[in-house]
Amino acid sequence: MKKETKKNPELAKCPTGIRGLDEITHGGLPRGRPTLICGSAGCGKTLLAMEFIVRGAREFNEPGVFMAFEETESELADNVASLGFDLAGLVRRKKIVLDHVHIERSEIEETGAYDLEGLFVRLGCAIDEIGAKRVALDSLEALFAGLPNEMILRAELRRLFRWLKEKGVTVIITGEKGEGTLSRHGLEEYISDCVIFLDHRVINQVGTRRLRVVKYRGSAHGTNEYPTMIDERGLSVLPISSLGLDYGVTNKRVSTGVAQLDAMFGGKGYFKGSSVLVSGTAGTGKSSLAATFVDAACRRGERCLYLAFEESPAQIMRNMASIGFDLGQWAGKGLLRFHAVRSTLYGLEQHLVALHKLVEEFRPAVVVMDPVTNLISIGDTPEVTAMLTRVIDYLKMKGATALFTSLTDGGSCDERTDVGISSLMDTWLLLRNVEEGGDRKRLLHILKSRGMAHSSQVRNFLLTDSGIQVLEART
Repeated sequence: MKKETKKNPELAKCPTGIRGLDEITHGGLPRGRPTLICGSAGCGKTLLAMEFIVRGAREFNEPGVFMAFEETESELADNVASLGFDLAGLVRRKKIVLDHVHIERSEIEETGAYDLEGLFVRLGCAIDEIGAKRVALDSLEALFAGLPNEMILRAELRRLFRWLKEKGVTVIITGEKGEGTLSRHGLEEYISDCVIFLDHRVINQVGTRRLRVVKYRGSAHGTNEYPTMIDERGLSVLPISSLGLDYGVTNKRVSTGVAQLDAMFGGKGYFKGSSVLVSGTAGTGKSSLAATFVDAACRRGERCLYLAFEESPAQIMRNMASIGFDLGQWAGKGLLRFHAVRSTLYGLEQHLVALHKLVEEFRPAVVVMDPVTNLISIGDTPEVTAMLTRVIDYLKMKGATALFTSLTDGGSCDERTDVGISSLMDTWLLLRNVEEGGDRKRLLHILKSRGMAHSSQVRNFLLTDSGIQVLEART
């Protein structure tokens, strides 16, 4: 007789609806408890709190109250209108309550009286008016700005958190980062059941946003720093901890686009869903080989995403037309999408989040990054390697075949990459230029290809008007 395994009770969760955050917190914020969102100015605290209220009302039918101590109702509505949040409409339908509470410090200093009774009455009425399940208070600093006495402040903070728990609502409270502490007063993080820290840092003149769950009582959660992005759809978090070595594989093959090169892979090409590295010095044909692969995939009716860090889409299409590839036709048919930006436009995390977003929207079968070595300009080698590791794992999880080009220094060893990802690749093609008889000739060599027989020959190849031609090996 089998013994029944007793399942431990799980903490009730309140989903936020924010992309990635619910995955990191394993279902959302603690239901019926306060969560502290802390960070410096401009890191996205108010936006996260507002999304929690709006998405709760729209997606989970949970009315909410947003009480602001700095911005007025009209200012809040204007600030989030670009995200498609119709606050006025939600207020009319009794889905949310917006309330601006003005606190004048000079008046408190004159009277010497300050307690939260008035706030409790006002907030309690708003909760009862719409049957609110969620509350956001933005921010603690403005609420307690007129309270110079540290002992009274701490007592009132504890009283506020206790009152919110008694009301049974799920609460987000925003707070400024302190000096050497997560919060300004150094107490909020201890009396909160969940603490989320937002950071907006600038490294090498490039800004990056990150999120970290510092504390979560009664629940497991992701503990890493996660890249975040604010775009036209709001805040999104990339849950990189979920990317591991548990993706599926297939024996299906996809053509390289060059018949002679397919023959070097046993006549079948790359494994579908694998990662391919094409490295070489400038002018060896890396981008041409990438374009050949893209053209072949589009001819099969597959979607391709081309991330370019050096050339514009128009320049790529013009250059590839010189070797017989009309990439413009595939872009016109919606099979090929370019994403061309300078690597220095934003940080590594932002590139990672942007790729995640593009793949989720476009769902490509093939992804090209050309060249990955440009990312070194915004991060050191270990950081770039870590970022590309996440990219490779993510694309494998999605089943996309990824091709990366890597520029090598003419004076360095050919069998090395500046970004240190060669060991992560399933297939590695090395391209070289050599001088012979007064001419420069292009050579191609398969350094490795996991799980399949492949040629060990070094072959000459040509860029012709009708594509790439790999020549037979000399006997």
